Amino acid sequence: MQEANSQGPTERPPLSAKSLEAGVVLLLDKPLTWTSFDVVRKVKNTLRPPKIGHAGTLDPLATGLLILCTGKKTKEIDQIQAQEKEYEGTFRLGQTTPSFDLETPVDAEQPYEHLTEADIQAAVATFLGKIEQIPPVFSAVKVEGKRAYELARQGEEAVIKAKTVEIKAFELTRIALPEIDFRVVCSKGTYIRSLARDLGVALGCGAHLTRLVRTRIGQYKLEDAWTIAALEAQRPPRPEGTAERPPRERRERIRPARAGLDFYAAQHAAPPTASGPDLPLHPEGTPSA
Repeated sequence: MQEANSQGPTERPPLSAKSLEAGVVLLLDKPLTWTSFDVVRKVKNTLRPPKIGHAGTLDPLATGLLILCTGKKTKEIDQIQAQEKEYEGTFRLGQTTPSFDLETPVDAEQPYEHLTEADIQAAVATFLGKIEQIPPVFSAVKVEGKRAYELARQGEEAVIKAKTVEIKAFELTRIALPEIDFRVVCSKGTYIRSLARDLGVALGCGAHLTRLVRTRIGQYKLEDAWTIAALEAQRPPRPEGTAERPPRERRERIRPARAGLDFYAAQHAAPPTASGPDLPLHPEGTPSA
């Protein structure tokens, strides 16, 4: 159970069956390549809460704060989802991809070397406030009853309508072309991948997202989140076996690479491990949170 603490990380009490049923707001640091549902399934299998749900998804290639609610706290999911989000990450200028991130290969390149810091800062400033944003075609947005990413992966064209979002803060923390690091505070429903695309269009060179970490949702902070390893340590022990029925050994399921991450998996080929459901948490050459 987590509470925001401006003085630093909070101490996390053990998660008991009683507290999980009463309801806790559980902060998790989502590993790279895991889907949000992978994390929910992991918590269900580890702690066996009677009821659980997540308050807003994260893309498989994003890491950082994912909030889960158990028991009676699931009634607060909509309230938590509506709060502002904070992210940090990296854009790569001069290249575009169909997914606006590393899920798909580069499909176009344009020169970026002529850009100055003043050019980039001026473009960034145009995105502050309420803006119209078109979600990525590789997203969970529904188009005529189907998820947009399902249509995109089948090669079908999905027409997605623009929606109004608010960028409350957008600052650059490092400029080392072709890479720029950023911090963004935004409203619910903002796609940082779309922000990468739109910034690339504004600069005339294209861009895509190469790293994303969600650091805050409302008052809840990543620094207070459980890692998957720390959460596993809270797993209740199995009942002691008997001569007639010895306890079964727990086995971690290893699943194949997540559908839709085929290109990413090929670029970071490595044997699957028990540390995650799809790929190693931080494949060689991939920035970690």
